[in-house]
Amino acid sequence: MTHSPARPFALTRPAHVDGAHLVVQDLDVVSSFYQRIIGLSVLEESGSGQVLGAHGIPLLSLTTGNNVRRAPRQAAGLFHTAFLVPDRKALAAWLFHAAESGVQLDGASDHLVSEALYLSDPEGNGIEIYRDRTPMEWNYHADGTVEMATERLNLQALYNSAPQERFNGMEPGTVIGHIHLQVGDIPQADAFYRDVLGLKIMARYPGASFFATGGYHHHIAANIWNSRGAMAREDAMSGLSDYTIRFNDQAALDQAVQNLDTLEIAATRTGTGWTLQDPWGIGLTLAA
Repeated sequence: MTHSPARPFALTRPAHVDGAHLVVQDLDVVSSFYQRIIGLSVLEESGSGQVLGAHGIPLLSLTTGNNVRRAPRQAAGLFHTAFLVPDRKALAAWLFHAAESGVQLDGASDHLVSEALYLSDPEGNGIEIYRDRTPMEWNYHADGTVEMATERLNLQALYNSAPQERFNGMEPGTVIGHIHLQVGDIPQADAFYRDVLGLKIMARYPGASFFATGGYHHHIAANIWNSRGAMAREDAMSGLSDYTIRFNDQAALDQAVQNLDTLEIAATRTGTGWTLQDPWGIGLTLAA
């Protein structure tokens, strides 16, 4: 008898990220990368795109078109999509697979709350593969924020701990734990994600804010490291088209929708929730 993995802390909070949508120039190349290297599988397919996921759970949508052009590095949009694996063993297994596949990592960090590996897909979309330490191991400050840092991760020790077995894709229970955005201005990001959507600022770095609900370290991050002063995204630009914030708490969703109405921020009611754009033209859906 098999048991479903426990739902990660990140997804049990009042709201969490639930799926991202990238526009790509070469669907076959990018999809192959997410399948071969990241370990996702194709769950749905259409003429213009695919839905990729792990063990039947959709995580990432890819679409393409005839006029897609590559977003410049300094454009607002995606910094990285962060895939949260269930435990350190799963992180080590992915690292072992990446090393055997000749993958070039962009970085590896111990953030105190988590351990993270960074890379990019063939079109430059950032990816984080990470595992969380338990919240009992996190250091919360008196104001409810959490201590985070960027320290060196001992890759060799992590690699050495990997199970010596064939990689069969992402482990059951893998989810999108957070999404990290490139934006044009941090005070404007704070005003939108904190004051409109109701997320709490859990940590700050120079040029970045980290937002979450329910005491998680961050569900959404926003930085200006490459994109200071960036304007709204243009049509047919590659990269992050939109993503979903799913609310487990109906009152929190109702308050966010009320804030949109009060501030006259355009939002459209759809079958899946409320769709809108952030100040940089990144689409998002607020879903129950």
